[in-house]
Amino acid sequence: MVKRRLKIAQLANIAERVPPHKYGGTERVVSALTEELVKRGHKVTLFASGDSITSAKLVSIYPKALRFSKVLDNVYGANILSLLNIGYAYGRQGQFDIIHDHNGYLSLPTANFSKTPVVMTVHGYFGVNEKRIFENLKNPYLVSVSKAQAASAPNLNFTGNVYHGLKMNHFPFSKEPGKYLLFTGRISMEKGVHFAIEAALYLDIPLIIAAKLDSAVDAAHDVSYFKQFVEPKLSDQIKWVGEVSETERNKLMSGALCSLHPVTWPEPFGLTLIESMACGTPVVAFNQGSIPEIIEDGKSGYVVEDVYSMIEAVANIQKIDRQYCRKYVLGRFSVKNMVEGYEAIYNKILNQN
Repeated sequence: MVKRRLKIAQLANIAERVPPHKYGGTERVVSALTEELVKRGHKVTLFASGDSITSAKLVSIYPKALRFSKVLDNVYGANILSLLNIGYAYGRQGQFDIIHDHNGYLSLPTANFSKTPVVMTVHGYFGVNEKRIFENLKNPYLVSVSKAQAASAPNLNFTGNVYHGLKMNHFPFSKEPGKYLLFTGRISMEKGVHFAIEAALYLDIPLIIAAKLDSAVDAAHDVSYFKQFVEPKLSDQIKWVGEVSETERNKLMSGALCSLHPVTWPEPFGLTLIESMACGTPVVAFNQGSIPEIIEDGKSGYVVEDVYSMIEAVANIQKIDRQYCRKYVLGRFSVKNMVEGYEAIYNKILNQN
């Protein structure tokens, strides 16, 4: 059977580069998806910042990721350039068989009136207001990134669920655990950095915090949280190394005893979980949102209820086989699995139209 070659628009947010310089989980997913679709013979156009790196056709309305351009304040929100990027892509909708939009509710009003079918991966959390707008503007075909995410918005009609996947075969692997704990991602109350600090202090084990906090663009409450809950605890044992590149982060992951992921919100998908396990490093995470779908409890890490059970899990982390962690995640969260999931959704939609 001959596979259908499609003309696909991938529409990214231009706050970060695709792939990102450092922080940017969604942008890493968009990059992996785009590159694999091109390899499979599809004609892909990526609407992203001008400094993005891709084998697809790159179309950009601004030469640099907004976060590093210093031309706007609200770089992650409904700023004038992000709206122009969205309008520019949908203005060319007739050139594509399908538009795959990663902007969420920011572009939903525009996507809702598109004559070309729109697949919209919702990368964020469905709060009360997010549910309301998606319940009222229903035309895009929604894709969840975890079953927990879809279950949190039962009134929405999801076309399918596709777990994130990345190319992780090249990630460094260490069979022997290191002597420090690791927290990666971004600094915010919802990510629970203070719980990671509490666990590390109780166990008297060093903690490295490789996490983003950009006072120029991040929310004021994240900066306030850092100053109140994180900064006073920094020491020779609790070290914040700031935002790091993928290479630096992978090296830290490979050498860690385990990664701590004490999220305080129903996280739709924790990308750092699969990245850590790909390095052979198990994850101890709070039982929130998608966490039980990503970690195989007792085999690739531990899913725990609170900081006390997190401490106990870290104390028993040597029971986790690091080789199994890597094998498990490379098989379950591969780019191949992700792209085949989206290809099936694209074709299902086009066969209906």
